[in-house]
Amino acid sequence: MIKRTITAIIGGAVFIGLMLIGGGFFQILIALLVITAMNELFKMHKLQLMSFEGILSTMAALCLALPIGRYFFGMGVEGSILLFMLCLFAMLTAMVFSRGSYSFEDIGFPFLSAFYVGMGFQSLLLARESGLAVVFLALFIVWSTDIGAYFVGKSIGKRKLIPDVSPNKTVEGSVGGIFSAVVVTIIMFIFYKNELPQIGFVKLILFTIVFSIVGQIGDLVESSIKRHYGVKDSGKLLPGHGGVLDRFDNLIFVFPVMHLLGLF
Repeated sequence: MIKRTITAIIGGAVFIGLMLIGGGFFQILIALLVITAMNELFKMHKLQLMSFEGILSTMAALCLALPIGRYFFGMGVEGSILLFMLCLFAMLTAMVFSRGSYSFEDIGFPFLSAFYVGMGFQSLLLARESGLAVVFLALFIVWSTDIGAYFVGKSIGKRKLIPDVSPNKTVEGSVGGIFSAVVVTIIMFIFYKNELPQIGFVKLILFTIVFSIVGQIGDLVESSIKRHYGVKDSGKLLPGHGGVLDRFDNLIFVFPVMHLLGLF
């Protein structure tokens, strides 16, 4: 518990500090997180990141996550998508010259991984560019959901949510997490109403419920991936917490949905 707490304090301070600074410093952090997350997925799949497909798919994830298209081609998000596609085309071209040793199915894992990681962190960067309020809203929703689900599940949880994927999660804990997120959002609305997205109180609460559920789905998705590969944690970068994917699995799902619903 002490190791977990120390890691949370140091890791949280670094992340929030660079997020507050923003700009290139935060983009460098995002790039490091993307590379680490891709490495975690490749290790689980028993592949080397420093391989042809590993390098190309990591480049693809970075092209999605970072505003590279804006820097080099003067384009917006579509530039990132086009660069992602170029990396995919390079992989498909390699398949042609592999004499059957590399198939279309073999390309699926690297680039699904790149899309999963790249889109999540791209949305995080876009949210930061729109302002700090929406980022903190997402963080507090996810954190309060996790905390509420843990304590409610531990106290009164009886019915398993999806035991085949995550045996410790309960229906009561899930509902408790949603309730906690709503309470935190109401507190934020009371004290920071003008900084939050101006969508009205009722809509904000409805969106909070959606984001809390989506965050839990993101957590379950990552649990499903780990269970498939027979690992407890996605990595060992964060003592007591696991890897990057263990810490950002909720946010990788929440930020794209926030973007889809027009919060930034």
